[in-house]
Order: sequence, then C-alpha cells, then structure tokens
Amino acid sequence: MEKLQLGRFKGYSFEHFRKDLLSGLIVGIVAIPLAMSFAIASGVKPEYGIYTTCIAGIIIALFGGSKYQIGGPTGAFVPILLGIVLAYGYEDLLLAGLMAGILLCLMGLFKLGSFIQFIPRPVTIGFTSGIAVLIFTGQIANFLGLTGVEKHEKFIANMNELVINMPTLNIYNVVVAALCLAVILVTPKIFLKVPGSLAGIIISTIVAILFFSGQVPTIGSAYGAIPNALPQFQMPEITWVRIERLIGPAFVIAMLGGIESLLSAVVADGMTKTRHNSNKELVGQGIANIVTPLFGGIPATGAIARTATNIKSGATSSMSGVIHGIFVLLVLLLFAPHASHIPLASMAPILMVVAWNMSERHHFMHILKLKSADSLVLVVTFLLTVLTSLTIAVEVGLGLALILFTKQMMDAPAIFKVLPDHSRKNAKVQPYVVNTKHDCPQISIYTMEGPLFFGAAQMFEETILSDIDTGANVLILRMSKVPFMDTTGEAYFSNIVQQFQGVILVTGLQPRLQSAMKKSGLYDEIGTEHFFEHTGQAIDAALRYLDRKKCIGCQHFAFRECTQLSKGVRQ
Repeated sequence: MEKLQLGRFKGYSFEHFRKDLLSGLIVGIVAIPLAMSFAIASGVKPEYGIYTTCIAGIIIALFGGSKYQIGGPTGAFVPILLGIVLAYGYEDLLLAGLMAGILLCLMGLFKLGSFIQFIPRPVTIGFTSGIAVLIFTGQIANFLGLTGVEKHEKFIANMNELVINMPTLNIYNVVVAALCLAVILVTPKIFLKVPGSLAGIIISTIVAILFFSGQVPTIGSAYGAIPNALPQFQMPEITWVRIERLIGPAFVIAMLGGIESLLSAVVADGMTKTRHNSNKELVGQGIANIVTPLFGGIPATGAIARTATNIKSGATSSMSGVIHGIFVLLVLLLFAPHASHIPLASMAPILMVVAWNMSERHHFMHILKLKSADSLVLVVTFLLTVLTSLTIAVEVGLGLALILFTKQMMDAPAIFKVLPDHSRKNAKVQPYVVNTKHDCPQISIYTMEGPLFFGAAQMFEETILSDIDTGANVLILRMSKVPFMDTTGEAYFSNIVQQFQGVILVTGLQPRLQSAMKKSGLYDEIGTEHFFEHTGQAIDAALRYLDRKKCIGCQHFAFRECTQLSKGVRQ
C-alpha cells in the first residue's frame, strides 16, 4: 500500500493501519458498555452515550493534540451531568455542553492549555476521589434492585433514599449484579484480551433471560428500545436567558473536560514517550463538544482508561480513535435492539468498578499520611465534592491551596545580616560573623533569599529599615537568590530607597529581576552605577563612603578587619 502523505498521517503504511484497526476494535468493544452505563448514570437514555462515543470519539481523534487519545463520555462527568439534568433537564444539558465546547475552543485558541497543569495535585485527587464516591454510591440502588428511589443532587439525600427504600430489595437483581461483578473481576485474569465489562454484561444478561425473565428491570423496560438508526441533527434553542442560566454549568463542564483530557494526554505521553499539544487538544475537545450536542450526545472528554487500552493494544496513530468510533456506530446500527434486554443490574457493577479504578486511593492515602498542608487541601476538596458540588469543591480547594502556599512562601524568604569571615581563606560573607559586639556600624550587608512578594515584602522592609536608626551609611543587598519581585515587593523596596539616607548597593541581580526593575524605574532610582555582579566589588565600592573618623576607636568591629575594609579609603 502506498504511504500516505497527509499531515499527521505522513509515512502511514498498511502495517500501521493493521495495528490501528485492531486497537480501534478492541477499544470500541470496551467503550460500548461504558457508553451506555455513563449515559444511564447521568440521567439520560443509553443511546445518547453511544452517540457521544461515535461522534466525539472521531472528532477528538482527528482534531485533538494527542494522537493516542480516545474521547467519549467518562465517569468523571457523571455527577456533574446528573446534577444538570435534575436541575435543568436534558435539553439544557445539550446547550450547556455546546457552550462548554465553545469555552474549550477559546481556552485552546488563547493558549491556556499549559495553565491547567498548575491546578494543585491535592485538588485534582480530592475531587476525583469524591466523584468516584458519588458514582459508586449512585449505583447501589441499581445493584440492589431498589424501587421508588428518587435521585437528588445532594449526597445525603441520596443516601437517605437508599435507607428508606431498602425494604424493596430485589434478590434476583442482586444475584445478576453480583454475577456480573464477579465476571468483570475474574475475566481479565483468565482471558487477558477479553474486556471484563463486555463479558460481564453478556453472561449476566443471558442468565437473567434464562432464569429471571421479568424479575429484573432492563434497559428496555426502563428506557424503551434503543433505536438502530443514525442520530438526528437537532439545533438546540439558544436564547440569552438560557445562556445566562447555563453559563455556570457550562464552565464546570469545560474546566473538568479540559483537566481530564489533558491528564489523559499526559498519561499517553508517559506510555509512548511522546509529547501532546495541549492547546490543540483543548480545541479538539471543544469542537467535539460543539458538534456532539447537535446530535443528542452528552459532553465528552479524553478517557484515561480507554486511551491506555488503545496504546496497550498497539495503536500507532489517531486512526485507531476514528476506527473505534466507526465500530461503535456499526454496532449501534446492527445490534441496538438486542441491548434492550440488558438488565440495569448489569450496568451497576461496571460503574462501580470504574469508580474504584478512578478513585486514586493510593495517591489519596499517600497525601493523607503526610499530614501536611496538602493533606488538608485534599480532605477539604474531597468532602466538599461529595457533600456539596464540584464547583464549590474546586473553588474552595484552589483558594485554600493558594492561602497555604502563600503562608509557606511567607515563611520561605529569609534575610540575613552578614560580614566577611576573615578566619577563612576565601573570606566569604556569613551570618554567624555578625553579633552585638562584632559588626560594622557604617556598612550593612544583607543576604536575601526567596521571592520578594506581597507576603514577605513587609518583613524585608522592617528588617532593612531597622538599620536607618543605627547610622549606617552604606547598605549592600545581595540578591542573587531572589527569583522575582511583585508590585508589592517593588513598592516596599522603593520605600527603602527613599527613606535610607545613605548609599544602596545591589549585587547578583538575576536578569529577569533586573529587567523588571528597569521597567518599573526602580533600577534608575537606585542608580545604574550601584549594581554589581559580585559582593566583593560592592564592598570595594562601599569603602569609598566610609567616614574615617568613625573608624577610629570603633569597638564593634575587629581592628584588623576594619583596617582591611578601610584600606581603599586610607589609600
């Protein structure tokens, strides 16, 4: 077969296609039960999950920034989408998904992809674990076959529903669900290439039909027959009132979708030693979420487990993602009516296993055992995700992480008064040389370490200005370990320059900080001639400003050292 020369498929051969075909088929088989399960758990019909897998899967593969990414509905979206459906309805969910797609495209076009990586890991693990708890507990009713259970947005209310309706437990339902769960867990250990979820659904469905016919609810009895037809184009009604009402949910979908897709792309990079394009990935996700709702599909993002399966199955390009979407579409057209016989009890174990696998339990326990500020952020984010909403959890988690980070940064900067240690050959400046009986009243040398920002600027100013009252007429600031200075730090620095009546000399200024000080005018205010590369150069310059009368009879500094410091003046 002649090699293709089409952009990302340059050099693509028949051997590549053969590998992509196999991996695409395997991922497609894995995706079908998950697609229906995620849709049902999100409060919509199972076919909408199939539509999402087909359309979003193909678009994300073609336009995304990772050639191994498999897109579709995911477990992380389940509590979010269910909450939107309960609060606004399915039609508004479609519009919210479309709006989220636009936001994702804008995020990619404005090159915000790299900023998502700055979300603290305790926050992402906290809300991911919280989502896992919500998914798992949300399937208990289907696992036990409880009837009369109403779905609520709040966790406590849903748990209360389980307690109230526990007497309606269906033992046949429990048997089918337990069988499906056992098959899901055992199959991968015996048949490595067989998806456990697919085997679980097939075997438990056959058992339910043969032994418990009419005793357990099915997809058909709950949602009607799944149509074996292509999804129809439908433009949602767009009004300003609906946009205002749904901008919040749309933003949550966009942020979670962006985070999940980029995390999945990072996982793919680690497995394949490649690099994805984060901004292109966001645009691809955005296009998928704009188009998918037009055909009844729910929001989609990169699926970490399916992407990993795709890579392990031998995928070589994004063609595997396209094939996976086409395969799911063919299954819909050819076998959709048979899916109506699947018991809802068979869906519950699939989502429970998904929840267990996405729970980040090992990372959760590791951070928790640290008993640090990260542990607090983790627990708060987790609890708020479960008990309130993802929006509140992320906002509070990020805010708390920022406060704790600022506190740590305030403790990190240090400023030491130093003098040359003449007991050593190299005579480097050291803080232990300075004490009440051993100091220079005319030259003050300070070593600064850490960022000079709003949390540490006041301490910096108070320490330095304390020398104004001592009569020092030269101030040397060693700033080689100051990486940056914000506007608050700049203001305090400027205040020192204005109040200090002597000469200020600065050494070791980093290029980035030097550029910032030049832009602010602080560099010129101090004086270009007062900046030096090394401390020794600054000390030599400082000697010119010594008052020799004060040196005579000075008891605060050893006479030999004072002579050496004063040598430039005396000569």
